[in-house]
Amino acid sequence: MKSVLTTGANSGIGLATAIEVAKRGFHSIGSVRSEAKAEGLRSAAADAGVDVSTVVLDVTDADECRRVLAGLDLYGLVNNAGYTNTGAVEDVDDDDIRHQFETMTIAPMRLARLALPAMRANGGGRIVNVSSIFGRTTTPLTGWYQASKHALEAVSDALRMEVAGDGVRVVLVEPGGFRTGIWSNNADAIARHTGSRYEAAYARELQLTRLMEVLMGEPSQVAKVISRALTTPFPRARYLVGVDAQALALMQRLTPTLVKDTITRIGMGL
Repeated sequence: MKSVLTTGANSGIGLATAIEVAKRGFHSIGSVRSEAKAEGLRSAAADAGVDVSTVVLDVTDADECRRVLAGLDLYGLVNNAGYTNTGAVEDVDDDDIRHQFETMTIAPMRLARLALPAMRANGGGRIVNVSSIFGRTTTPLTGWYQASKHALEAVSDALRMEVAGDGVRVVLVEPGGFRTGIWSNNADAIARHTGSRYEAAYARELQLTRLMEVLMGEPSQVAKVISRALTTPFPRARYLVGVDAQALALMQRLTPTLVKDTITRIGMGL
């Protein structure tokens, strides 16, 4: 059985992916940050009628990454671990910015670098980086999150061309809004900015997010797209997932910047 490692597999898109990959006949391995979360992942997999192996891994720890990848012979790597970090550019300090990029950009590429030797030796493999529609577009109050996704997309594009000759395919999956824990993390991040000059805009953003939740899809939809990218003979470079992602991508291409900025500022109360 070919092995596929999914990071951030304890909930949301990562959990759905680890289970869907197992259903597709792979040896599915999910990385989580604690033994308690590993038990939760195994229990959810059992409920779904599949087996998922677990590894405890903090993707920001380079030594742990080397230790875990040294023991794996991967066909597929799904870089999903991440978090939102809502905050205006001037409300987020350097340490938080560094951790954002370490988690969302540097860690996925570190894991890809560590996985590549085995993939080459086996004649090929798949690296799927879970980005976001915000890897293509930008909105206020989440600029650092979006910057890390833009960076992930840029380096993924470079890696895709560098390793194509070895039979390794690099794919970006760009979801819109789906029902995951990222939205509660969003509320927690906003709570840290009490007293900010953007406080009213944060409240507006939280309100808009809650209104949009009823239109959000299930993480399993994204997991199916990721699994398709792992199994199709000729994967696309990018997969947009969700009606909102399609609409935002279209608006990004067709709407003049001044118009887009004005509409966004009015909507956010800026």
